[in-house]
Amino acid sequence: MAAITASMVAELRGKTDAPMMECKKALTEAGGDMAKAEELLRIKLGTKAGKAAARITAEGVVACHIDGTRGALIEVNSETDFVSKNDSFLQLARAAAELVARHQPADIAALGALAYEQDGFGPTLEDVRKGLIGKIGENMVLRRFRYFGAGHRLVSYLHGTRIGVVVEFDGDATVAKDVAMHIAAMKPVALSSAGVPAELIAAERSVAAAKAAEDKARAEAEGRPVQSGDIVAKRIEGAVHKYLKDVALFNQAFVKNDKQTVEQVLKAASTTVKGFALYVVGEGMEKKVDDFAAEVAAQVAAAKAAAT
Repeated sequence: MAAITASMVAELRGKTDAPMMECKKALTEAGGDMAKAEELLRIKLGTKAGKAAARITAEGVVACHIDGTRGALIEVNSETDFVSKNDSFLQLARAAAELVARHQPADIAALGALAYEQDGFGPTLEDVRKGLIGKIGENMVLRRFRYFGAGHRLVSYLHGTRIGVVVEFDGDATVAKDVAMHIAAMKPVALSSAGVPAELIAAERSVAAAKAAEDKARAEAEGRPVQSGDIVAKRIEGAVHKYLKDVALFNQAFVKNDKQTVEQVLKAASTTVKGFALYVVGEGMEKKVDDFAAEVAAQVAAAKAAAT
């Protein structure tokens, strides 16, 4: 039997994008015959992970793992909602969250390099991911994660599998859980106004300024008095202030009692929130919209063109 070298495994992996160990197994079974090994992989895995890699993955799940004062929240994406309910896919997401909590990887690449085996694939999480792509026939991506390990208490809230929250706190766990549910519902972007990213504030100020300019143009066209520059400036800053109140957690009206802010609820319970993560599946991603009628029309047109 021909010796299976590392270069042969690398060559087959480059052709198929299959997991390393699967490439080695296929080459061994094929007696070193590269073409036969590639055929064996395609029969076993069904498709190339590489071909799937360019497809949009705007569906998926959010998974969480908490172990004492260490925890993680992760988003793992798929192409369709159907696959996001697949048991192997869900197992991969839960395992990835646990690996983040245990090993604190620096980034997605480091996470993928961690040891993990599932469904006969391995020896790394990335190898399992690629193996499942071939097995299931759909692209899947480890999109983002957040690690918690500063020594504070942790509580999580998952709204199904599409919205996930982890709150880092000191104090009352019941109140912290309520705040986690509040975050899932109200989607704050920071703990306080001071923590709202500058680019979001700049964007809100730009929108307010554009609206003020539009109001000024309308007043001039209708012959009405135009507000002074000072008043316009105050209107713009007022709009920004309202925005900060809406998106800063501590300033938001608590969902279970809108007579109090979240900050007031926490203070009454002698509880402090140190940080949080909120993930919503597919947030900020382009989603593919299927137009079945257009697709059929295109196929008919192509068939007619081929027949002429």
